[in-house]
Amino acid sequence: MYLFPAMADSRSDSVSNETPALPPPGLPGAFAWLDKPRPLNAADELTPLRGLLSALRASQIEPEQRATVLDRLYTRSMSVVTALLPSLTTVSFPVSRKTRQLIRGLQDLLATLAEELIATLDNIDVLVIRGLRQEADFLDLTLQRSLYALAQHLLISDLAASPASPGIWRQLHHAYDMACRLNPASDTPDGAAKPLQTTYYSAILLGCAQPASFSAREVSFVAAYLESFPDWIDSTNAKATPTPAAFWIDPARDAPAVACSRKAPPSDQPVRYFSCDRLGALLKEQLAALEAGGDAQQLGLPDFAATTAGRGVLRRLITYWGEPGKRRFPRRRRNYRAALCAGLGNLWTLFQEGDAALVDTSSWMVTNESPDGYSVMHVSGKTGSMSVGDVTAIRTESGEDWQICIVRWALSENQEHLEVGLQILATHAVPAFLALPADANDGGRLSVLILPEIPALRSSEMLVVPSGALNKQRKSFVLVVEKENLEVREVRSTRLDEQNSQIEVFSIESDNDSPF
Repeated sequence: MYLFPAMADSRSDSVSNETPALPPPGLPGAFAWLDKPRPLNAADELTPLRGLLSALRASQIEPEQRATVLDRLYTRSMSVVTALLPSLTTVSFPVSRKTRQLIRGLQDLLATLAEELIATLDNIDVLVIRGLRQEADFLDLTLQRSLYALAQHLLISDLAASPASPGIWRQLHHAYDMACRLNPASDTPDGAAKPLQTTYYSAILLGCAQPASFSAREVSFVAAYLESFPDWIDSTNAKATPTPAAFWIDPARDAPAVACSRKAPPSDQPVRYFSCDRLGALLKEQLAALEAGGDAQQLGLPDFAATTAGRGVLRRLITYWGEPGKRRFPRRRRNYRAALCAGLGNLWTLFQEGDAALVDTSSWMVTNESPDGYSVMHVSGKTGSMSVGDVTAIRTESGEDWQICIVRWALSENQEHLEVGLQILATHAVPAFLALPADANDGGRLSVLILPEIPALRSSEMLVVPSGALNKQRKSFVLVVEKENLEVREVRSTRLDEQNSQIEVFSIESDNDSPF
């Protein structure tokens, strides 16, 4: 998950301080370097591989030789990416300087690799005449590899919660358009594991899933889900058959797909349409099966899908892909200070003890606001263990009350920059204990927050509990409020409003038929 401030990550911060040994110049030197045993630290190969790609670009060798060298460089580069990518699923947030260096090295390698692969197609006529295409489907395989390199580049941006590098989306669209003009994109090139269309739309769908609203581990899960279910979307003509799950892509824009329900496509540009109706229906079926006790592996899902956080991700994907909607309220630019307190435990103490509570708070700048939330940028102070999906409290410089929010997204363009989006859940909270069975390990009670209703936004109370703390079959609860007078309340849950790796939020009402 993304944690603030940065914590040490033994895997992603293991970039060697030693200067990597560069390969000798020339084609024989490149092959000699590629034949050597690989270093223990895969990150040590990033600089030499980028150097070889740059040297290949400047060389005057024959097209067949260039293709042969590039084939080996691609295989080696992707093995390095595969080795280093898992370390980015556990990075702390904001990302440390060493990890930023690793990310930059990986993305530079992938971008250069994609450029060289596309440039190779300039010599396609020569290569075909000389017989290289007889040995492999060179054209389609080259396009497939360039698409995959660009898709991995975008995945790394999503894992690091940083914006995509300029031009990457446009290059992805260009490579796919080139593939569609030459051959059916649904074909699987010889030597490739999946069709060009699958590689392209997997990257597109991840971009449509609002990756900034997921933790790094959750982004990795979404990517793994798309590996298992890549072909559940349909090309469509949105103007003829509009559906809630329709999206459009403008290949001339350096941007991912856009939901038709959120923004109309440009009238002066050719766009592509696709629909996620079938994918949304599949997600609903899979989530229902998991909620009924189904096995994730038998459903073809990653193991993470069986966890509380995994089911929460599936629930959000149903919204992002199958039911994307317009923003409910307009946002207004602002520029004023606010204090922030993060974490369910800290908020419980804050509302139990008031301003005398010994909890960490940090200073933020509100950059825009709407009736249901804020966008804030970190200014100073410790932010604790806040992460995407966590519950927080914010108090503006002109306000006296703490508003309870959930962290909806986080972005960090560099080590000094941290911006998060907050959705308001309530304007006040009541700290309470939830009575647990007698054999519970924590004294038979669990610290929770009761959020009062907000007439303008919702008409019911809500209960905030730690993620996974409750039996999912349990619907009735006994709440104990120990503030001023002792109060015991019997309630039942009516709906699960939020479920992620940090918290679960239930709508509740009084339970007159409680067995307690």
